[in-house]
Amino acid sequence: MTPFRLKILTPERLLFDGEVQSVIVRTTVGDKGILAHHEPYVAALGIGQAKIKDPDGKERVGAVSSGIVEVTAEKTTILAQSFEWADEIDVDRAEKARALAEENITRWKNDQRKLDIAEYKLKRAINRISTAERKL
Repeated sequence: MTPFRLKILTPERLLFDGEVQSVIVRTTVGDKGILAHHEPYVAALGIGQAKIKDPDGKERVGAVSSGIVEVTAEKTTILAQSFEWADEIDVDRAEKARALAEENITRWKNDQRKLDIAEYKLKRAINRISTAERKL
């Protein structure tokens, strides 16, 4: 497969800038696979995993929590609110975040705004845990 350039950025740092063989990301309407020479594309990212295959065929997976993906002729860019490689995830911290979110869902069931936030945090924690378990 023909390699192409991928950049992964968060507000805190540049996580990746290099050649890849393929990218699969979770958009708000489903998973999207990207290969070299993909048509120009922009989509919102949901909570999910990003699967990146390097030019040698080795896969790496990361946990994404919202953002956008942009594909141009020059490169593909993932701008994520948060992105963590599976091997960087602190599973204990994610488990604590899941437990707190579950408590808050029960506590805030009568406050829709707070309930929405707790549900988002629960989805994010579950995604981080499942991504850490998928270390490739």
